[in-house]
Amino acid sequence: MPTFQHDGIDFAYLDEGQSDPVILVHGFGSTKEINWVGPGWVTTLTGAGRRVIALDNRGHGASGKIYDSAAYDPWIMARDVLALMDHLGLPRADLMGYSMGGRISACVALEAPERVRSLILGGIGIHLVEGAGLPLAIADAMRAPSLEDVTDPMGRTFRAFADQTRADREALAACIVGSRRTLSREEVARIAVPTLIAVGTTDDVAGAAAPLGALIPGAQVVDIPGRDHMRAVGDKVFKQAALAFLNARP
Repeated sequence: MPTFQHDGIDFAYLDEGQSDPVILVHGFGSTKEINWVGPGWVTTLTGAGRRVIALDNRGHGASGKIYDSAAYDPWIMARDVLALMDHLGLPRADLMGYSMGGRISACVALEAPERVRSLILGGIGIHLVEGAGLPLAIADAMRAPSLEDVTDPMGRTFRAFADQTRADREALAACIVGSRRTLSREEVARIAVPTLIAVGTTDDVAGAAAPLGALIPGAQVVDIPGRDHMRAVGDKVFKQAALAFLNARP
């Protein structure tokens, strides 16, 4: 597995396919394999002739673990993505993020718009502006002695997932605390790259797609029918919309 180093951290990533590069940024508690390989995104995009690059975010998967919550600010994590692009010698790429990865990707588009050919925000709607992210109860769930000690329903879901994937729960607790940053309406209004927003219609984590789309100039919005936050990731409606968007972008 290839790696690169940035900010004193070793990052693991995958790099498959050829032609136009698409960088994928996964969500909280996930990994490049869980978010992108398992749901078929890597196969779908490479099959469409794209070069697919996906990293494990700091604190996740095979990348280095940090226990300082301040190190997980989305603006800091956005620089990890840019460092990966520098490592690979990529001046520009399409960028797709899911959930927390969408927050990170939006920050990349604001930090370095000249590096982002287009932006796909999956699993993140108006809560990019109006919500700070997943609830802090998830941090408590990560630090609880066992799953049986967790009573919060969403906390139980994420704790069970972390136990299943043998994730570093203390790193994830720090991430939940540190990544809780919203963007202002003025900031998202400055996103100047072609943007697609895709959210499941029963996703109560992301917030609705249309209100965010109304804030980003020229943004396209796709509702993923009947899908919640977890099940929208690999939905065929999402994939079809993403492929059409990528094929149509300048």
